[in-house]
Amino acid sequence: MAKPFKIQYLKLYNVLSCFLWLSVLIRAGLLWQLSGDQRVVFNETNVLVRWVQTLALAEIFHSIFGFVKSSPFTTAMQVISRLILVWGVCYLFPHIINKSSIYLFMILAWSITEVVRYAFYACNLTGAVPKFLIWLRYNTFIVLYPIGAGSEFLLVLKTFRTAWNAFFLSKIVWTAATVIYPFGFYMLYTHMMSQRRKVLKLTKKGGKA
Repeated sequence: MAKPFKIQYLKLYNVLSCFLWLSVLIRAGLLWQLSGDQRVVFNETNVLVRWVQTLALAEIFHSIFGFVKSSPFTTAMQVISRLILVWGVCYLFPHIINKSSIYLFMILAWSITEVVRYAFYACNLTGAVPKFLIWLRYNTFIVLYPIGAGSEFLLVLKTFRTAWNAFFLSKIVWTAATVIYPFGFYMLYTHMMSQRRKVLKLTKKGGKA
């Protein structure tokens, strides 16, 4: 793929993803503010969240084919863990999830993180990232990632008994998720902290993030 076309494609992908997650954030926030009912928030956002998150499958292929420098393994871990949540937990067991405020915390953490991340990537492709966006990209995750990942883990636990009794495959997936989540969280969080130190050190010296 020619480099200019690749850059334009990545710009389009990141801008589109940024606006999609912004729509999730605004929709969830307004619904919660107007209704105050967790079931309304879930019922009116879960389909949008499911398909917006599914779009992120493209990022695994971006890393595999060298469109970006991200590790395919790390990218796959992040994307697949969320797909388990939206297609496995939320889609299969809505009657359990729609009453829990954990879902709201999860999608708010996801959407804020993704709006910042995709905006950062889009600006980075133009060669000009505002300093405030660099700060948001490498600081907000310190709080938002534990909230998002913690909410994911709690939803897995919340549906564990029902999933265990549902069908054979769910026994394997839910058991694996319960065991892997703490280790995956530690690995990804420490990786992002390492990236944060490198980037902030570079930007202090006047380099490009």
